[in-house]
Amino acid sequence: MNYLAHLHLAFRAKSSILGNMMADYVKGDPHSRYSDIIVDGIRMHRRIDVLTDTHPLVKEARLLFPEQYRRVAPITLDVFWDHFLSLNWSKFEPNIPLTDFVTKTRNIIEPDLWQTPEKFQELNEYLWSQSWLIRYADKAYIAQTLKAMARRRPRLSALEGSYITLETHYDELSHIFWHFYPELLNRAQHHQLHD
Repeated sequence: MNYLAHLHLAFRAKSSILGNMMADYVKGDPHSRYSDIIVDGIRMHRRIDVLTDTHPLVKEARLLFPEQYRRVAPITLDVFWDHFLSLNWSKFEPNIPLTDFVTKTRNIIEPDLWQTPEKFQELNEYLWSQSWLIRYADKAYIAQTLKAMARRRPRLSALEGSYITLETHYDELSHIFWHFYPELLNRAQHHQLHD
């Protein structure tokens, strides 16, 4: 799962928005550095990542990628899932427009940014001002996002080309999302992320 999905799952689970959002930027045991509420959010994010990576439907989605992009497929899929979530947001949250949700989560995160890892603070400089979470609904922006990620991390240069899978298997990936994400959402809001 990528940024929007982690925020949404945290929101539905009534878990720490900040903890869930910054978890990828926190190494090791976070207990000595953060409050129990934030630590619980970090742990929820990590459990979601494990469940996502091992889910049979996600494994099926990885097989849609041409061989040369399989290594980066887990990263690319995380971005694709955010595309489908952003595009279909109102089906999940008919009473909260995506723009309002983004503003709300930004207002929760920003006051505590000072206590977060520097790389996470850098992410926040762009995430909100460039409206990433809203723009993910646009397929062209997904291509642009993967290209930017490839540029920042040369060893993951295959990310740029991996976008072709969204173009060639859009319906199949959408089908997988509609089976996989509601299940994950249900587990998150019922706090059943352990198995």
